[in-house]
Amino acid sequence: METQRILMRSLAVMFIASVIWTITDAPQRVFTCCTAVSTVEFTDPVIGVRLQKQSLPCVKAVLFETKRGELCCDPRQSWVKEKCMQFIVLCVVPVLVSMDSRHLAGDQQTSCHDPTGYPVPKSGVPSSAS
Repeated sequence: METQRILMRSLAVMFIASVIWTITDAPQRVFTCCTAVSTVEFTDPVIGVRLQKQSLPCVKAVLFETKRGELCCDPRQSWVKEKCMQFIVLCVVPVLVSMDSRHLAGDQQTSCHDPTGYPVPKSGVPSSAS
């Protein structure tokens, strides 16, 4: 009877130890998100924009991608809305036009990040190749 009790306790300890080991050995999921936003306007050129919904600990934010990294900004600020519109007009619209025409000069410099690989001219208006 005593041996059976010791055996049951030993099995319980081994089970608990294996559960703890499994939990601590599991890969940790890392969340990178804005937990605070800035209301201070910045002057760095924007090469990308994305929106973040609120889902604790993350807060509602507009993330501007710059060469120095991502900046978390308050979407209620008027300058944030203006920067988003500037990005759309200067970077997104020309990409859509260039995707439609499929013609761009090969020597144009780009000012915006374009995930499709098409160059976006600094003027914001694509020129077609002859």
